[in-house]
This record gives sequence, C-alpha cells and structure tokens, in this order.
Amino acid sequence: MLDVRRLVLLRDLAHLGTIAAVADAHAYTPSAVSQQLAALQRQAGVPLLARAGRRVTLTAAGAALVGHAETVLAALESAEATLAAARAGLSGTVRIGAFPSAVRTLLPAALAALGRDHPALDLMVSELDPTAAPAALRERRLDVALVHDYDAVPVPPEPALEAEPLLTETVYLAAAADRPPLPADNPVAATRADDWVLGSPGTLCHTMAVRACELAGFTPAVRHHADDFTAVLALVAAGQGVALVPQLGVDGPPPGVRLIPLALRRYTRVAYRRGAGGHPAVVACVTALRASTVAYLDSQPAGGAAPTGRPPRRTVSS
Repeated sequence: MLDVRRLVLLRDLAHLGTIAAVADAHAYTPSAVSQQLAALQRQAGVPLLARAGRRVTLTAAGAALVGHAETVLAALESAEATLAAARAGLSGTVRIGAFPSAVRTLLPAALAALGRDHPALDLMVSELDPTAAPAALRERRLDVALVHDYDAVPVPPEPALEAEPLLTETVYLAAAADRPPLPADNPVAATRADDWVLGSPGTLCHTMAVRACELAGFTPAVRHHADDFTAVLALVAAGQGVALVPQLGVDGPPPGVRLIPLALRRYTRVAYRRGAGGHPAVVACVTALRASTVAYLDSQPAGGAAPTGRPPRRTVSS
C-alpha cells in the first residue's frame, strides 16, 4: 500500500518544483524529503523521479501517480467531511484566507454571522494575495479562501482545489478628476503617456494592469507600487498617475478621482480543497460569504458588481 504522506510530498514536488521548497512547506529537512520520496519510489517499483542537472523532475510514471494522489487526497477530504457532518454542532478551527479588498468589504459580516450561528467555531483570517492561496489550501494552512482572477488574466484550474463562483466586478480606470476627459471607446489606450500606479510585481493585480495596457498597445510607465486600493486612489487623486481598480476597491473613493468603467471584469470565487465541499464548516463559510456579498452590494448606492447569477448593477461614477 502506498503511503499517503509520501504521496503528499510527491504531489507538492509537482507543484513547488524543488525538494527544498517541499521541505520548507512541511518544516522538514531536504534530506528527509528525499528519503521519503526514495521510499515511495521503492514502494512503487518504477522510477518516479529523474535528475535534470541539479534539479529533480517527475518521470511519466511520477506525473501519473500525482494525478492519482489528487484523487486519493480528495477522497480523504470527502471522508472527513462525511464524519464531520455526522457530529452534532460545528466546532474547531476554520482558517479563512482572503485578498485585502474582500477582507475590508465582504468578510466582516460573514465572520459576524458565523460567530453568531456557530459560536463553537474558532475563526482565523489571513490576508494574502490570490496567487498564494492555492499553496496555502493544499498545505492545509487554510481551509477556505477567497480567490480571484480577471478575464484578461485567467488562472488555470487547480487540480487539488474546487471553487464556487461568488462575485463578478467591473474594473475601473481611476484618473485624476482634473485631467482632460478620456475617450469612452478605449480609455486605457489614451493613458499611454501617463504614469501608472500598479500593485507589487508578482501580484495578480499587477499582472492584470500590465496585461490591460499591453492589450491597448503599450507598456505602462510605472511610477508607484501600492497594493492597498485606498492608497492607490489617494495617489491617483494627488496626480501621481492612473490605475486600474476593481469595484470592491473603489468603495468611497476620495475627492479628485474620476472612475471610468471598463469592459474588464474580475471574478471572485470561494475555494477549498477538492472533496471538502460537503464539510459543514465549509458549507457554513460559503453560505455566510454569499449572504454578506449580497448584503454588501445591496448597501451600495450604485455598483458595477453582482453576485454570480445576478445581473450587474448600475455603474459606479465619481
């Protein structure tokens, strides 16, 4: 019988790429990871790993075994969910990850509802960029995560995870209110000569802004990096550049900012490990997040966002 813990290490090697990264994720030494993978290879009876210079890669058999490992781990998650559903009441720790604009707008009401309806749950929130969420879920540092991508920068499905659509947002071009009006047909292209305020390199928002500019035919001249959209809008209001900001980030923009709606959309989903969708704690989190999303949007005087399955609301204007 193949050892499940060793299968996890092989799966993580497929995702992380190096034995050192796997060791760091599990708080092991690289030597210990290598020994466990060698033991798995002996159990399998076929080569699972091959040397490529100083790196280790998966053989065809190793890659195939990773696919089976995902199925095995999903089945174990489903088994845990079944047992949890058989227990009376919800208790234990639930670790929730979310990107900053969701932490500020959607998460507070959801946490309040979960605390009221399931007081024995110990809720822990971590703020992180969506690019970091899949690894955190796989490594069980999170149980539920709010993730997003953009239609200009779609993120491939993650085999180890499942996700439910939650929210579709309009993305806005934010510009100083006193600058000349931008053409409605292609406002991004008209900012070719402007300075830009972008998120930190490596974040999905940074990648999205660069891609949107490239689609408009130019590379943005980046003057400032900021990840908090409140700070981004403050810089725009101060005449420091233009920026792309999704709907959740433009709640209460400062004076001096003009918001131009674009055809670009951001899609937010609730993600969890494959097989865990029936876990009562996950169900409770998804239910609370859906309710808080609807309540938040209903509280807005105007909007360019909508829960998935509902028609978009009116466009936000400055």
